[in-house]
Amino acid sequence: MTFKHRPEIDTIPAYKQGKPAPSAPGVRNFKLSSNENPYQPLDSVKDAIEGSLDRINRYPDMSGWNVVSRLSKEIDVAPENIQLGCGSTEVITQLVNLLAGPGDEVVYPWRSFEAYPIIVTGAGATSVQVPLTPEGTHDIDAMIAALSDRTRLVVVNNPNNPTSTSVSDAQARKLLAAVPSDVIVLFDEAYFQFNTDTDTSVAMDLFREFPNVVVAHTFSKAYGLAGLRIGYAVGPADVIVAMRKVSLPFAVSNMAQIAAVASLDAYDELDSRVQNIVSERDRVVTALRKQGWKIPQPQANFFWISLGEKTATAAQRFVEAGLSVRVFDREGIRISMGESEANDVVLQVCKSLADDGFAS
Repeated sequence: MTFKHRPEIDTIPAYKQGKPAPSAPGVRNFKLSSNENPYQPLDSVKDAIEGSLDRINRYPDMSGWNVVSRLSKEIDVAPENIQLGCGSTEVITQLVNLLAGPGDEVVYPWRSFEAYPIIVTGAGATSVQVPLTPEGTHDIDAMIAALSDRTRLVVVNNPNNPTSTSVSDAQARKLLAAVPSDVIVLFDEAYFQFNTDTDTSVAMDLFREFPNVVVAHTFSKAYGLAGLRIGYAVGPADVIVAMRKVSLPFAVSNMAQIAAVASLDAYDELDSRVQNIVSERDRVVTALRKQGWKIPQPQANFFWISLGEKTATAAQRFVEAGLSVRVFDREGIRISMGESEANDVVLQVCKSLADDGFAS
């Protein structure tokens, strides 16, 4: 039907969830399209979730005090510097809705997290997408050049999704030096636990030094709580207070809050799983480079293969092998780290592609 609506909404694609694992006769399938943690929650976290079932008839604590107070001790900030959301995507949405509207601009790298243009357009603001370098990294000089008196937010995605590349501390500081102190710089660090780059920027360090830094973290990736939807922002107290005014009421369920605290209590066990994923990532990338692939050094739980016009043809090979991967048409493929068996299948497919000239 024809209905009256904001025409700018027609300019953005709907967010596409990673495809489920394809069905191939006689082949075990794996979902490697959503950067999910391949491990099930720890038993202690499962027990905590089960214990929350008798509270689902009650609204959750909107402030998420148990999580906030626990995080406050964990990351050594005041509770008033923390805001919860339904995943880090929701706290980013809160921030954009707070800062930007019609006539305002939000500067961010592109390609990057696919929700950015949706969130910005949803707020009525204008996206300023700054192309990545040929190596798939943030072009900090170009981001600085894109600043204007209409800029209300600058986003740094570290590690960047989907290229898995890192932003150095020096580059982050260069950007912050160029951004006016009354313009917020958001560091979206959904995958920071997997980042082993010794030169990487650490957003929490920058938050303690600069007055205009907000940090977005999530429990979806390293902690494996993607299905429960809980993330948080760390920022200046006055920004956090204002974000709460535009937050979705009761967005973070009791179950998610309880699971988050249990996950923080089990950090050492979960960190061991993170290290296993990092080790597996490095094994796979080393093998891929031996096959002839030019892979940007990944710093998240996924890696990027640039394929250009060959992308669709290559993607079909993964489907035939029972693998779902994230396909960016005419650009490349993002592949999440899965179980060792799944990663071995990825290597087999990539080897066949390399033998057929796709890696050149």
